[in-house]
Amino acid sequence: MRHPGPVDGAALHEVTTRTALALPAVEETRPFGEGSVVHKVAGRMFVLATTLRGVPIVNLKCAPPHGAALVRDHVEVTPGWHMDKRHWITLAPGDGIDETLVEDLVANSYDLVVAGLPRGRRPLDPARRRAEDPAADR
Repeated sequence: MRHPGPVDGAALHEVTTRTALALPAVEETRPFGEGSVVHKVAGRMFVLATTLRGVPIVNLKCAPPHGAALVRDHVEVTPGWHMDKRHWITLAPGDGIDETLVEDLVANSYDLVVAGLPRGRRPLDPARRRAEDPAADR
């Protein structure tokens, strides 16, 4: 379901989960209990959706310059809660966060994690956004 305009807390988690699960080889886990959902690719986390002081939030991996710009430009984006503050951001619901931005940031987080995997563990080539073809390397 599309969410026009700014996303509220429930929509933030719904859009994040829907987007993450649509990506190749993603698993959903709950390593921190029922209150948090973690999405992983090849065993590496790229999304943490949880609630902080009653507010739904999402942590996403982000390249440092991009993350710094997002933090500067959006009051709803802060350095990653309980994460490496240079490489992770936290999204909270608000007027500056819409569905397209959430989808883009989830996909970007996934791509960063996949790019950091050894080639043989990558479910897809992040530069081409297609499944890896081992025969193409011959």
